[in-house]
Amino acid sequence: MSQVIETPAKTIDLKGRMSIYQPEQEGLIFPEFPSFSNHAEHRRHLKERLVGACRAFALQGFDYGFAGHLTVRDPEHPELYWTNPMAVHFSQVKVSNLILADHEGRVVEGKYAINRAGFVLHAAVHEAHPDIVAMCHAHTVYGTAFASLGKKLDPISQDAAAFYEDHVVIGDEAGQVAVEVKAGHKVADAFKGVKAAIHQNHGLLTASRHSIESAAFWFIALERCCQQQLMIEATGAKPRLVPEDKARYSREHVGSDYIGWLHFQTIWDQLVNTQPDMFD
Repeated sequence: MSQVIETPAKTIDLKGRMSIYQPEQEGLIFPEFPSFSNHAEHRRHLKERLVGACRAFALQGFDYGFAGHLTVRDPEHPELYWTNPMAVHFSQVKVSNLILADHEGRVVEGKYAINRAGFVLHAAVHEAHPDIVAMCHAHTVYGTAFASLGKKLDPISQDAAAFYEDHVVIGDEAGQVAVEVKAGHKVADAFKGVKAAIHQNHGLLTASRHSIESAAFWFIALERCCQQQLMIEATGAKPRLVPEDKARYSREHVGSDYIGWLHFQTIWDQLVNTQPDMFD
């Protein structure tokens, strides 16, 4: 049998751009990350995008009672984070009902209570990793099902390759509801240098060092990848995996925080045009 020799993927010269997807040609319409003149302006932007992420989760059918929590770090007070209110459906989250909490789970702004599980997991990750600005978790159908297998995603596609060597499986506290502080610490330990985690017998978590939009999109993408792998495994056929070098190459170009942010812009534009009440 002849040996197959893999050719290393070539590195692309981005010419100072964040991504190959940014146009070199000037004057074309393309999403640009905004700049802010003060903390209040930045805060309003973050709160609106947090609401957008919640509404996107509603569109995806990620609701499950009061389960699910999304957070983004405050730009002026990084020890505080904005999150969706407890027991409010994702589709009903709006700027006016968001809450601001500290790492102790105390609500410092807002009228609603905080989700205890959200506080335990997210606060621990935010506190342990000052570079992580946003985090997402929800009890989804496919992510929860895949989490029962206690294994990582395989690089079965270009989309799945975005998570190659960039996600972990957390086996500790598997299936036990995360209401104790120690559970949060174990999740925080797992988020060193990765954007996603599969919490065994629990579900999916994503984090971003860039934006809430990125964390939200990669959560949507991770759920989709779990669904695809479960569908393939159900056939009993063994898929042909993306080779390691090509999986890393794809991850580099389609798996970054910036790409997650860029993907979310299509969702954001749809929400702005169809759900103006989210700004109330």
